[in-house]
This record gives sequence, C-alpha cells and structure tokens, in this order.
Amino acid sequence: MSAGSLDGAESLTGAGSQDDHGRESGHRPRVVLGVAGGIAAYKALEVLRRLTETGHDVRVVPTPSALRFVGETTFAALSGHPAHTDVWSDADEVAHVRIGREADLVLIVPATADLMARAAAGRADDLLTGTLLTARCPVVYAPAMHTEMWEHPATRANVATLRERGAVVIEPAVGRLTGPDSGAGRLPEPAEIAAVARAVLALGPRAAAPDLAGRHVLVSAGGTREHLDPVRFLGNSSSGRQGYALARAAVARGARVTLVAANVALPDPAGAAVVRVTSALQLREAVHTAAADADVVVMAAAVADFRPAKQVNHKIKKEAGVPAPIELEANPDVLAELVATRSTRPAGQVLVGFAAETGGPDGDVLTLGRAKLARKPADLLVVNEVGSGLGFEVDHNAAVVLAADGSATTIERTSKDLLAHRLLDLVAARLPGGSSP
Repeated sequence: MSAGSLDGAESLTGAGSQDDHGRESGHRPRVVLGVAGGIAAYKALEVLRRLTETGHDVRVVPTPSALRFVGETTFAALSGHPAHTDVWSDADEVAHVRIGREADLVLIVPATADLMARAAAGRADDLLTGTLLTARCPVVYAPAMHTEMWEHPATRANVATLRERGAVVIEPAVGRLTGPDSGAGRLPEPAEIAAVARAVLALGPRAAAPDLAGRHVLVSAGGTREHLDPVRFLGNSSSGRQGYALARAAVARGARVTLVAANVALPDPAGAAVVRVTSALQLREAVHTAAADADVVVMAAAVADFRPAKQVNHKIKKEAGVPAPIELEANPDVLAELVATRSTRPAGQVLVGFAAETGGPDGDVLTLGRAKLARKPADLLVVNEVGSGLGFEVDHNAAVVLAADGSATTIERTSKDLLAHRLLDLVAARLPGGSSP
C-alpha cells in the first residue's frame, strides 16, 4: 500500500496484483471444511460448491454424526477428496496431523454446541477435533443450533474461549429453526459463509490474531429513499456492496458488527447485526444509536441530501400532462453530526466517511474530496470515482483514502472485499493500541 501526496484522479483506477479472492496467481488455498452433526449439515454442500467454484482446494472432514445427515460419498464426490471421520483411515499418513498442518483455513459448517464444546476443551476424539488441535491456520466457526442452546452460559463461555484463542466465531442468523421454532441460532446463508471464508483467507497469517477482536464496528450501507408518495421516491444507485464488504471484512477480523442497511437487496452478511432503514431520517436515528458505543463508524451509505418537503399518502396524479413542482428540504448531514458530537462517544472512536465523486466544474475528484474532508474532518475519508465500471452497482472499486493528518493512501482497482480489508488496515492502525499496516 502506498501513501503520499496525490494529484488528479488518475490514481483512482488501475489493475490490482491479486485476483478477486486475495490469492496470488496460481495458488489454490487449501480449506478444511469441517461438518458437525446438525440438521444444517446439508447447507455445507452449498458452501463446498461455492469454494470449489472459486478455485479453492477443499477437503471435507465430517464428524460421524454429520454422516447421519449427508453421506460420505456426496462429500467425496463434490470435493474430489475422501471424507473420513476417524484417525484410523489412512493411519500411515497420520491424517489428523497432515490435514491440519497443510490447511490455509479450517471452516466449520455447521458448528454445533457439542463441536464447539469439544474444541474449547481440546478434545481429539475424532478426525475433525484432532485436526483442529494440529491446525496453525485461521479457524472459522459458523454456529447453528436452537436459540436456547446458543444462549446457554456453557455455549457462551465456549464461544468466548474460542475467540480468545483467535478463532472467528460468526454470530448465527435469526430466523426459522428446526420445526416451527424461530430465533437466534439459524445458520447464516452459505453464500455469506463462503464470503467470510474468502475474507479470512485474504488476511493471511494476520487472521490468526484478529485485530478487531472485542471492537464494535458500525457500518452504514446502501442508498436512502425519500418518498414523495406511496409509489415514488427520490433515491440513488448505491447497491450497498461496498458497505456489505466492509461488514464481512470486520466480522472476519473478529469485530462485533452492526450494519445499518438502506434499501439493500443483498443477503445479510454472516455475523453482522442488520438494522434495515429506508429514509435518511431513519438512517440518522439508527446510526446515532449504534454509534454510542462503537469503536469504529464507517459511513459508506449514500444518504440523500434532500427530501420532499411534503409527502402525501396517495399516488400523485399528473394534471393536464404538466408535472407538479416538488419542493425540497435539506436532510440532516449525518457525517457532519457525527464529527460535531464525537466528544460524547467513546474516546478513540475512528470515524470514516465516503465521498463518491465524478469531478466537474468545481474541481476534480480529489479536489472535491479534500474539500469535503475540510468541511467534515473525519479521521479518514474514502474518495472514490463513480462511473466507468467503478463505484455503484459493480463488484470492483478503487479509492484514495485521505486522512486527517494530511496523508493519502491509494487503493488501486480491486474487488470491494479486498478494498474493505485495506481500508480496515488503516482503521485498525488508528485505534488505541493499534499498529501501522
């Protein structure tokens, strides 16, 4: 990552040196996919498919109980590797040692209360728990169980123990469980679990010591809508992809994440608590509430500057083909409010703003970004040029991150997931006790 004085917008675009999943060319990350014996075991097949399709070499290690839900043949056929459960198979290879040593990541889907209890206690009574003891790579657990089991003090203590040892334990989703029950304990969506796995792999060795563990990270994402009537609104083209990538990256780095999502049609990021909003006023309330105890606030949402001065509760009809004038009033500037009130929140809170710019008569992209940072002195301001395949509604982005101390860091064109990690490198360095990226 380079830092220094930048002129113009040329440095906002360019080819990245890594692929979209953070891999060096030609390297196939080795993933051990552990599958515990829960009803959600069948969803591990979708995680397996998504990882193999993105070039990962996946070895499935199920527990004996997992094979009651999904057969060994299915795991073997989809992964291209045998799927043994005990240390007696291929004993000459000492499989539990070899598999653990060779892995770049161990991912447990689903992680049952029993599996996490055995892992926390250091048990090694099957191939999977033996592999967990020998692995020196990052470990990610995706829990799935009934709400009462997830909330039990024993489970909470085991989760805390695993996190203290450097493991990433994703918070389960809230929703339909086995049978008619609903609540916390549902396995997150397989696509999001696979995304967290790729995010952890992108961190490399640093994932073994999550730099945001114990921190609360607040991210806003998407674009607000300001309704004129029940069917029409003023809005923008933000898809929320960059904010969601930031939430996933923060989860992968051990943070407790609150995501304020404005009109985003994406699956909830695994492990993040999602607060859904529509308008700028709703986003403002949700952000101020969550920011009260946040260590990091990242304002990635595209918040409407104006809203209709009057809303009606029926569809507005056109009159003789002449559009009715729309009177607008200003929305609160949420980032400016956060800057102005930061003394009321935790000391050392890192505040990050975003500036999506196109350039124009008032200056180029970076000139406009510097002017915004002068008006709203956040710790960091992410300036990104939108259009030409960057910014809104695409999977790639590029940015220059301006800092309050006058420094600037270029992030060349890359996936939004990798850009999120590079931004969080800068954030982590500014937290109390943080170190330079």
